[in-house]
Amino acid sequence: MNTHMLAPLTTTGVGGPAATFVRASTQEQVVAAVAAAQDAGADLLILAGGSNLVIDDAGYGGTVLQIATEGVAIGEELPDGRVRVDIAAGHPWDDAVAQTLAAGLSGLEALSGIPGSAGATPVQNVGAYGSEVAHTLLEAKVYERATGRTTDLDNEALGFGYRDSMLKRTTLNGSPEFVVLSVSFALERRPESAPIRYAELARTLGVAAGERADAAAVRTKVLALRASKGMVLDTADRDTYSTGSFFTNPIVPASVLDALPDGAPNFPVAQPGMVKLSAAWLIDKAGFAKGFGLPGTAGEAIAGGRATLSTKHTLAITNRGDASSADILAIARAVRAGVKERFGIELHNEPLLIGCAL
Repeated sequence: MNTHMLAPLTTTGVGGPAATFVRASTQEQVVAAVAAAQDAGADLLILAGGSNLVIDDAGYGGTVLQIATEGVAIGEELPDGRVRVDIAAGHPWDDAVAQTLAAGLSGLEALSGIPGSAGATPVQNVGAYGSEVAHTLLEAKVYERATGRTTDLDNEALGFGYRDSMLKRTTLNGSPEFVVLSVSFALERRPESAPIRYAELARTLGVAAGERADAAAVRTKVLALRASKGMVLDTADRDTYSTGSFFTNPIVPASVLDALPDGAPNFPVAQPGMVKLSAAWLIDKAGFAKGFGLPGTAGEAIAGGRATLSTKHTLAITNRGDASSADILAIARAVRAGVKERFGIELHNEPLLIGCAL
């Protein structure tokens, strides 16, 4: 593998070459590489697990820094009785989740199976099955490019929102103002999970929403649910070559429900007068079924066809083999336009689009 080619370093498998490629396996190497790019005035793209990037086929003209730091440290008990866990930014996220459970700590189990690195999780405020990073994240150690200083940002300073954070809001075209070096969580020392907030997961576990379940059982169920939707990367299954959910669930005024069909899924959110809709439901009801493709991009049976919606879940856009970034974005544009035409609701991409746009 030519490590300067970026496609093999992403879960969707698209992206051209990097003008400069640096792999850093220590925090000191990360800081040095960022500072060097800063001094040279070079554009900088941070890459670790590559699960939240769609990179243009033309590649990246600046420096691509792959953060490959690893390590999970179970720390001291905090004043509130929870236990501190420090995770290197480049550590594979799901492995970190597994290690915390093996240590008898709960709180991250519903986030099992999410691809990518630990350092990326606070940027996007990664979430699934009613849980999100903001629920347990204590702080993130970051390198601030503008000042050249390393500092710790606590939960409040990170300004979390739905699939959003201060870190994301200060990132431009994949180039962050704050480079995450490590993340720290406060977890409970108990065999039971955090309260189950997601109805589908609660049903599969045989508990009521809001109740706890065996944390290891929660992980097992979450991994099975994610796999059934093609949301766990499997190198033998092209249906999993994606960024996971391509679109976020729209948060809209509650009055929008009046224009939607009865029974349209909606969920409460913290903002008064707002509700969260299901992007997957909107996509399906706008006429885009699982496996949807376009002429020339619609899968292996069509000459040159390379990309479709997942055959397991309408939120994922998959690389069926040798897809280009243009193929991926063509599907995304068609879906976004169809939902807008059918419901008047604009879908927004969850992954970062590097050198390309919808």
